[in-house]
Amino acid sequence: MSKKALIITGNLVQDHEFIYPYYRLKEEGFEVITALKNAKFCVGILGTNIPSDKDAKAIDYEDMKIEDFDLIIIPGGAKCMEYLRQNKFVLDFLNRWHKKGKIISSICHGAQMLISSKIVEGRKISGYYSIKDDINNAGATYVDAPFVTDENIVSCPHYKYLGDWMKETLRIYGEKNGSKDFSNRPR
Repeated sequence: MSKKALIITGNLVQDHEFIYPYYRLKEEGFEVITALKNAKFCVGILGTNIPSDKDAKAIDYEDMKIEDFDLIIIPGGAKCMEYLRQNKFVLDFLNRWHKKGKIISSICHGAQMLISSKIVEGRKISGYYSIKDDINNAGATYVDAPFVTDENIVSCPHYKYLGDWMKETLRIYGEKNGSKDFSNRPR
């Protein structure tokens, strides 16, 4: 089975939060596609070319199709999210993805996309501490932990927990897709 992951991001993304999951997913055999405005490569807040892989594939937000992907990653970056969360197409896409019960994994300010997509109400969600009130005001319960899993959403507050967050993301992916490769790994 071919596994495809979609990383939804934009200019001024938090570099670590893009690079680590990008290569971690490739290591696990995923084809990784990056969704960017006009499918144009951009620059992270620390100056890294995004995506940094010369063979990377990028698509425009409006070319995203739910049936084409198995997993979504939303890296953070406060400035990136301020712009990205204004894109109605992306927000609608995330809302439809969520209704299908497919896995969404966000880190740091990426939780703002979950809020703006109106999919956090009644959920336990983590994100950067400065958006704790935003998470709670959206009807979710903010949890400060290396990762938080609530059904199909895995969220993380900070890049210092990248390893824990991606292990959990892959474990949940394996559990939901019957893959022994991921589901039997310790948490």
